[in-house]
Amino acid sequence: MQVTQDQVLAWRLQRQSLAPRRTASVSELVRELAGVQAQVASSAELALATRQRRPEAGAVQKALDAREVVKTWVMRGTLHLVAAEHMAAYLSLMAAARTWEKPAWQRAFGVTPTQMTALGEAVDEVLAGRTLTRQELTEALVAREGFAALEAQLTSGWGTVLKPLAWTGKLCHGPNQGNRVTFASPRDRVPGWSGTVEPEEAVRTVIPAYLGAHGPATPETFDAWLTRNAHRKTAVRGWFASLGEELAKVEVDGTACYLRAEDVDALAATRPSEEVRLLAGFDQYVLGPGTSDTRILRAERRKAVSRTSGWITPVVVYRGRVAGVWEITEETVDVQLFSESPEVPKEALEAEVGHLEVCNGRSYAMSVRTI
Repeated sequence: MQVTQDQVLAWRLQRQSLAPRRTASVSELVRELAGVQAQVASSAELALATRQRRPEAGAVQKALDAREVVKTWVMRGTLHLVAAEHMAAYLSLMAAARTWEKPAWQRAFGVTPTQMTALGEAVDEVLAGRTLTRQELTEALVAREGFAALEAQLTSGWGTVLKPLAWTGKLCHGPNQGNRVTFASPRDRVPGWSGTVEPEEAVRTVIPAYLGAHGPATPETFDAWLTRNAHRKTAVRGWFASLGEELAKVEVDGTACYLRAEDVDALAATRPSEEVRLLAGFDQYVLGPGTSDTRILRAERRKAVSRTSGWITPVVVYRGRVAGVWEITEETVDVQLFSESPEVPKEALEAEVGHLEVCNGRSYAMSVRTI
């Protein structure tokens, strides 16, 4: 089957509850989006509220408290909200890359695979039935024989040494204590937790979840989203092949891609979108295909969206493509439209600012300029 990129983008808007918006809960949206990046908590909250007709203040925290979603390091080593019942599968595919066993990782962070294994066993014991801040966890670990020399690595701001412990199911984020992050065992935070699963089982959850929100896509695009292509290409292609008739091949403007077989007819019937949306920073609509995908973001505009230190700017989406960026300054929503993009209807922008007001519970003026 052949489809156009315009159809694909319109279909993704529908699948991601952007056009139209839905009454779905936070946990439903997190599941359908294949996770929501939560490195910046306010961006995650807005990304979800943007997709709801009637957003509710505090809904993300309620979902975390109910243990319907969990916060942990997964895709690309970044903090995400993931559906509790799917967390083990996402962790499994992150762990399968074994990044901490690679010589470059060991040289950069000074921890051997043997030490990581020992840390995992220690964390299992330390967090049993407990929730600890990073400082408390570090103090408990360095007090143990053999770990005193790892204090600097354990307290690193990026949490690089802690991430493999998350991927192997030893820890996840617990409820914050004020502005302090805490860690807990998945046994205590995930209902029915029985440990991580084998990659061959995990792909049956993760690949369909990704394609259901961000397809059609290639195996390489999937792994770029998952691990920045840390897996062997043959392994990822094998995972796709193992799903057999669950997946179908479609051609998008000449590129061969995969889609869930159950979605083929819906995609074929999709018409191009005229919708306008103001999306939060780090939104899954952009992160799913990646900011290097020139079919949604022109190469010359990538730096306007993907900034230093991994910052992803809030974007204006029109007809499925990034048509500009925006920011809130005091009481104003400042919209900056790309000069080469089609003219974005002002009334549609005003409607989006109106929804943003509902999401944030405050009023804004709107300014629009071209860059």
